[in-house]
Amino acid sequence: MPSRKFADGEVVRGRWPGSSLYYEVEVLSHDSNSQLYSVKYKDGTELELKESDIKPLTSFRQRKSGSTSSSPSRRRGSRSRSRSRSPGRPPKGSRPSVSASHQADIKEAKKEARKEMLEIKLTPLVLKPFGNSISRYNGEPEHIERNDVPHKNAQEKFPLSQESCYIPTQYSLHPRREEVKLKEIDSKEEKIVTKGPTSLRTFEVTATQQKDLEFGGVPGVFLITLGLPAFLFLLLLMCKQEEPSLLNFPPPLPALYDLWETRIFGAYLLWFFLQVLLYLLPIGKVVEGTPLTDGRRLKYRLNGFYAFILTSALVGASFFWDVELCYVYSHFLQCAFAATVFSVVLSVYLYARALKAPRDELSPASSGNAVYDFFIGRELNPRIGTFDLKYFCELRPGLIGWVVINLVMLLAEMKLQDRTVPSLAMILVNSFQLLYVVDALWNEEALLTTMDIIHDGFGFMLAFGDLVWVPFIYSFQAFYLVSHPNELSWPMASLIIALKLCGFVIFRCANSQKNAFRKNPTDPKLAHLKTIHTATGKNLLVSGWWGFVRHPNYLGDLIMALAWSLPCGFNHILPYFYVIYFTILLVHREARDEHHCRKKYGLAWEKYCQRVPYRIFPYIY
Repeated sequence: MPSRKFADGEVVRGRWPGSSLYYEVEVLSHDSNSQLYSVKYKDGTELELKESDIKPLTSFRQRKSGSTSSSPSRRRGSRSRSRSRSPGRPPKGSRPSVSASHQADIKEAKKEARKEMLEIKLTPLVLKPFGNSISRYNGEPEHIERNDVPHKNAQEKFPLSQESCYIPTQYSLHPRREEVKLKEIDSKEEKIVTKGPTSLRTFEVTATQQKDLEFGGVPGVFLITLGLPAFLFLLLLMCKQEEPSLLNFPPPLPALYDLWETRIFGAYLLWFFLQVLLYLLPIGKVVEGTPLTDGRRLKYRLNGFYAFILTSALVGASFFWDVELCYVYSHFLQCAFAATVFSVVLSVYLYARALKAPRDELSPASSGNAVYDFFIGRELNPRIGTFDLKYFCELRPGLIGWVVINLVMLLAEMKLQDRTVPSLAMILVNSFQLLYVVDALWNEEALLTTMDIIHDGFGFMLAFGDLVWVPFIYSFQAFYLVSHPNELSWPMASLIIALKLCGFVIFRCANSQKNAFRKNPTDPKLAHLKTIHTATGKNLLVSGWWGFVRHPNYLGDLIMALAWSLPCGFNHILPYFYVIYFTILLVHREARDEHHCRKKYGLAWEKYCQRVPYRIFPYIY
């Protein structure tokens, strides 16, 4: 194994990436596998450098900054000459004559070049808002980061003092190959930008087409867009059958006009805009989201829990007004169809308005392809004034609607099965999922760091998922129990409750630890936690719940999902569709997170994976 040249703690000079300037750095550590040194600059920036980019102090000389005098031969109007001749200076007879004006031009050019050398762009070090998002609402990339204060302007220049700038004695005046390539790329970009908005959009599309498209690319998202609504209705139709088995597949399909009822669509619009009204109420604290690419932070009002309380009060009042809530169960397919139509119309609107959105407001996941962007979302944070469409749809209409639908199924079971009280299985399903929704709304601020908010745009994927898939698929167990009752014994119910509590404790404790570390990494209560520092300035948490597996909250989520399905018994696989689907979803999200983090953190992520080898399930790589 090759020996290292510089020791930990040694003060040396490190080359600034992308330039030929060297600055004083301290060696922090050395990786024997990659042969990279972790160094720390005076301003606190930590980077990983090759050994060839690090030189000892003795091989440098310091720039002179305080002297304003010039050599006699360069003073204006002076005719004296230096008697000494540098090795590179040609003999007198062979030196061409240079006019005074040309000499002045040369001196001005040298001044400009020296001034440019003392400025660097900090764009490569800007902390881009990649996020931590978990399943559905509480964060997803399970790396734990410290959110540093963002720069106000990503393109802002910071002059460096000449005292801190050093040049090696073996300095070459020839530009490096990398610098030549960078200059060529910059010149090409400048030409494209100067041609106007149309060319800028063309450049954007060309650049984004090189991205790795997810979900199978354009063909994949096209099939998902058409297949998800059809699959949802097939599941609901099978669930209403007396014997929902594969032998009876496909179920009888209703005519399309039977699924549309104007009155139900109007009721859905009333529900949606009721939640809009509750969202706009001036109650709840206002917080800032993660930094955008330009350094701005959008503001969000956290009043989801208050909206849930007010909605519950309105639902309770409907009992006294003799509102027939079971109507929702008898017209469940029509309600799902109304929500689907609304989500498609909303997706078309979102894509149309995103075509006029500035480039810096587009989603990092957008590609420039119409089909792909319609699905994944083109605009990152579509807003009407201060009303954030994506943030609103994430928790309000769908998640609160999920609880209301569960209550409707409980009432429908009592009515259709002629019960005076709901079944134990229905009570468990309602209670478990109510706890989950209340926990989501109570910890609403955690939504702001999810992948859905900071990475994915707002398109059909989130619109259909939030407004249709969540309320009509996540309530699938309650919908199943209405037509297929299951008498649950108390011992079995006790085991299911214990399983649910176990999953919830893992889920909540893991997320609470993550959120506490994210808010204040220096909290004395978190001093026992171990971290891995990254070149971006953020930390990856590798102890506590996050040293057990990389995604402990995913593990808790899956345990809870199983507890939701067990009260339905084992007569059919349909109630367990949610567990199967959710496992596929979280495994896919874990793969997305792994891809983003590996690209973002590089060597630090490799170290993290070595420290925490298990992804979601213990002892399963």
